[in-house]
Order: sequence, then C-alpha cells, then structure tokens
Amino acid sequence: MSLNWKAGGLMLGLVFFLAVLLVKPIGVSTQFVILDGIIADAVFPGLVTETAEGTTSTNAYLAKSDGKYAKAVASPLNYSFVFVLAMALGGLVSAKLRGGIPQAERTIPALWRANFGGCRMKRYAAAFLGGFIVLYGARLAGGCTSGHMMSGMMQTALSGYIFAAGAFAAAIPVSLLLFKKEA
Repeated sequence: MSLNWKAGGLMLGLVFFLAVLLVKPIGVSTQFVILDGIIADAVFPGLVTETAEGTTSTNAYLAKSDGKYAKAVASPLNYSFVFVLAMALGGLVSAKLRGGIPQAERTIPALWRANFGGCRMKRYAAAFLGGFIVLYGARLAGGCTSGHMMSGMMQTALSGYIFAAGAFAAAIPVSLLLFKKEA
C-alpha cells in the first residue's frame, strides 16, 4: 500500500502548518547535537553543568546561545527531542500496521544495482556517508531541510527559498552524475 504523493504532500503541509501554529517551526538536525551531548555527558560526566546562572557546558558548541543546547542536553524531554523520537516511532508503527516491510522492498533497487552493483554493504555505506554529509552541512548552515526549506519557506523566509534553490542546484547534478545508467 502506498500513499498518493498529492495526498501525502497535503498531509505533510498540514502537519507543518499545525506545528507552526500550535508550537513552533519543525527542525530536526539540532536534536542530533542534543543526542550527541547526552551520550557525551554520560561518558564524560560534568560536560553539562547546572549553575546558579543557568545550564552550561565545557563544550563551546553546547554552551553557545546562553547554554540553550546544554539545557536541552540536561533536560532532553522537550518538544523537539520528543518530536524526533516520535518520528522514528511513527515510522515503525506505520510499517507494522502495514504488515511489515515486504521482502521485495528489502532488495536493492534496480537503479542502484544498475549503477553500483548488488552489494548491500556498499549501499549501506553510501547511505551512511550521504546522511553524514547532509547532517554535517545542516549543522554548518544552522538547520536542516525541514527547518530551513520546509518551515522556512512556509513562513516566507528568504533564507528558506535560498536554501531550497541551493539544495536542488546541488542535488540534480549530483544525481545525474551518480546515476548515469537507467534501470
């Protein structure tokens, strides 16, 4: 069972609209920083400290913005962190309600196979590397596609439109370069 792209787009737009109306714009990449901070604070206790002046960190990135990230590491059960966990849980619940992931969908797509062969580990490595590069770029830009492009454009922020143009200007030639062969 698949969702029509038009219905999916309308539902996604409605979710973004409701999020901005009721809580705040959606953004996800910062929560990876928070998760990293939680893990690092567990391994190196004292990375995040609460003082009379507020929450801070010995890590400059977590301490910036008056300790905003350090505070989120110290108290991660906030809207944004729970939202990201709920996205993963929602994907799992959706797959289970559909009866799981059919075996046919677990195979390597024909387009990938035509261009890179049938090695699953190569595909997993490429997906991980691509995800890492996108997340690294998102943190350099101060936000991700959901924050800059989707929420930003919905709020008519110029930066959202510039980000979207840049994302497509990079994605199209890279896709054409990587996927030269058709399935």
